[in-house]
Amino acid sequence: MTENKIALVTGANKGIGFAIARGLGAEGFRVAVGARDAARGETAVQQLRKEGTDAFGVALDVTSDQSVIAATAALEAEVGRLDVLVNNAGIAGRVEGGAQDPSTLDLEVLRTVLETNVYGAVRVTNAVLPLLERSAAPRIVNMSSDMGSLQLHTGPLMAAYASSKTMLNALTVQYARRFEETPVIVNSACPGYVATDFTGHAAPRGPGQGAAIALRLALLPDDGPRGGFFNEDGPIPW
Repeated sequence: MTENKIALVTGANKGIGFAIARGLGAEGFRVAVGARDAARGETAVQQLRKEGTDAFGVALDVTSDQSVIAATAALEAEVGRLDVLVNNAGIAGRVEGGAQDPSTLDLEVLRTVLETNVYGAVRVTNAVLPLLERSAAPRIVNMSSDMGSLQLHTGPLMAAYASSKTMLNALTVQYARRFEETPVIVNSACPGYVATDFTGHAAPRGPGQGAAIALRLALLPDDGPRGGFFNEDGPIPW
């Protein structure tokens, strides 16, 4: 068992995930950098270490049962517990040719997006729950989007991506209900419109700004909110 708090961030080799890992490191966490590409993950780990974060890499493809099982075993051997899980790994999905217009929605695109954004989050969460339950104050943060809000209708028409975030939000509520009598606190976070590969680096805000709400939810006190949907300004309508 290690002294510092331990966090796992999926999809942490770049963008908002990397910024979350950096922010948790600044808070004194030992950070497991989950990355599908082990080489890119190691590059991120080395950068974080140069900046003073106690980071280590975990090969993790959230769409693969075997990868998640292996990653969980690696975490068990390396640190023995988790205090924070940030389900950040996600994809937008193909949009060309009306692939995400609901009237011409490509079911293969929908399946692919759900496999990462929804099934992946469930796959990782349930695999590492035994590690989280060894923590005195476990926190789970699901990285969502206000595009998944049934009320706000934000962003472009992307039926696969937006629906995946709606479902992730619904699962956040279900997990929060399941753990309401336990120390496990689960919430959804919206990073906002951030300059990343996802947005073609065209957005006005940097990854650090997008990471801010995830960090706040990861560091919640024991009486913090449960089963909510938040951006940096506060609650978001479902």
